Amino acid sequence: MKLQGRKVFRGKVAGEALVTTQDISFYGGCDPQTGQIVEKGHELEGKSVAGKVLVFPTGKGSTVGSYILYALRKNGKAPLAIVNKIVDPVVAVGCIISEIPAVDQVQIDRLHSGQKVEVDADHGAVSTSG
Repeated sequence: MKLQGRKVFRGKVAGEALVTTQDISFYGGCDPQTGQIVEKGHELEGKSVAGKVLVFPTGKGSTVGSYILYALRKNGKAPLAIVNKIVDPVVAVGCIISEIPAVDQVQIDRLHSGQKVEVDADHGAVSTSG
């Protein structure tokens, strides 16, 4: 299955998807030292974004979230890529300064956690083998 979207930041990676139907706030919602989602009640609470293709509708919260994505990258805990339904400016800037491949305008409801996905952000595409 190939899902077409729009390039936010360049790059091509493959990995395991970590999918949520809830928006993510990186500032206060994600520990930059561990990569764990720490927002109470979030459906990904306790899970790590490190080394995953992180799929979520959009970002929420403070502009500091861009720097949390940067800290995740510096600490080796960043997601491999980010796939959004609609990217918000905080996530877009965070991906750009952290050099995290990102795509938006994707039908994220067609993806699920544990699925192997390939993100070709240069072409705005997300592919799965099943």
